Amino acid sequence: MEIGAFILSLIPIVLLMILLGAFKVAAHKAAPITLAVTAILALAYWKMPVLHLAGAVGEGVAMGLWPIMIVIVAAIFSYNLAKETGSMDKITKILESITTDKRIQVLILAWGFGGFLEAVAGYGTAVAIPASILAALGFNPLFAAVISLIANTVPTAFGAIGIPVSTLATLTELDPNHLSALVALQLTPFIILIPFVLVMMTGGGFKALKGVVGITLASGLGFAIPQYLAARYLGPQLPALLGSMGSLGITILLAKARNRGTKTVSFTAKYQWEAWRPYILILVLILGASSLVPPVFHLLGEISSSIVFVEGAKPLTFKWIATPGALIVIATFIAGFMAKLRFKAIAKIFWNTVKQLSKSFPTVLSIVALAKVMSYSGMITDIAGALAVLTGPVFPYISPLIGTLGTFVTGSDTSSNILFGKLQTEIAGSLHADPYWLAAANTAGATAGKMISPQSIAVATSATGLAGMEGKIFGQTLVFCLIYVLLLGVFVGLCSTFGVPALL
Repeated sequence: MEIGAFILSLIPIVLLMILLGAFKVAAHKAAPITLAVTAILALAYWKMPVLHLAGAVGEGVAMGLWPIMIVIVAAIFSYNLAKETGSMDKITKILESITTDKRIQVLILAWGFGGFLEAVAGYGTAVAIPASILAALGFNPLFAAVISLIANTVPTAFGAIGIPVSTLATLTELDPNHLSALVALQLTPFIILIPFVLVMMTGGGFKALKGVVGITLASGLGFAIPQYLAARYLGPQLPALLGSMGSLGITILLAKARNRGTKTVSFTAKYQWEAWRPYILILVLILGASSLVPPVFHLLGEISSSIVFVEGAKPLTFKWIATPGALIVIATFIAGFMAKLRFKAIAKIFWNTVKQLSKSFPTVLSIVALAKVMSYSGMITDIAGALAVLTGPVFPYISPLIGTLGTFVTGSDTSSNILFGKLQTEIAGSLHADPYWLAAANTAGATAGKMISPQSIAVATSATGLAGMEGKIFGQTLVFCLIYVLLLGVFVGLCSTFGVPALL
């Protein structure tokens, strides 16, 4: 282990955190600055060939555009069209008819609906759409951004129909069902705890729990129980989908039960359809094009292009239709036509959305390029390897932190697993620890990193019109992230050390 390499490889991460957290530099400025410093380090210390550096940056920019920025643009496009057609006003009235209690609205939108969007789509939809709807409901935009980021943690482990865990199982050659069950088990305490955190944040402290302890607990258990059972018996594809649906269903039922005896407004099926039409079409297209429908999934998956940016690296594949962003754009155009808007009017809304997100482009593209440079140069491997050597037998206690680091840099639970999944199992072997526990800990820890990832924060600020406020949001989510990963580390360390059964 080279201490010098370890210290230097931390510079990009520390610099980005200082620029965002301490100096409150806007992300669209902080991210390119950090990328430039990282490139210099890669050339000077890691002796990265110039062509490889250029290729890594090019791959990062390309991946930042597709599929990441397209999903951000698509999510805000769907919201802007919903506002233009009046759908958003209808959604507001429907949600207020279920409950006017903002604490429960947060559980329904940020937690349940956000979890559902993460389960079926991922790529930022679970932050962008709930945050924009919460802001439309009258929530403070900054609060809407922060609450959506914190809610979008645990669902990411099984997001996008289980891609993070499926990928990890393939890379580590571990049984996917066994691994899924361990991931779900490690996340269960947090699935139950986070709804309470969301309610307390909404109401300003412990006093906010008064009168809603039961529904808050049910919202967490309604997610945790179906997720664990699906993970254990069905594998990684359906846990977050069934968990979020369970949470949404029980929360809405209990919210309506609380309103029993009070005068409520009824809405016709037509009114409900016109309100939720954009999002119903989005979900239908995404589910229809997912691995849940293999023939369509494989057919659309073939409409793609692959490019090798870095010699010797795997090609980057662009799925031109079978990606959430493209599907959301298509669904939104269809929703616009059904609302009797002309193509020119819909296209204008789309173009205005692109202009609205002008500051998000340099942020996201620079962050993804930064992750690629750190990965290809060896910086990330040096950080993880050094931490393993320095901690030795207590490594299981910090293994989730490795996953958190991966997501902070890349913005993706899947990417964190690709970077560090194999390393976790190799270290487990050297420590005679259970490889399933440490591999699962990487995924669970990666969920904590979602709320502080500059990429995720850029999505949140784009959705709520707060571009330039990334530093303030980062400062608020960092505290929650540190507590989250600390508690998770203790849980994983104790369970793996004392041999808690893998499957309960």
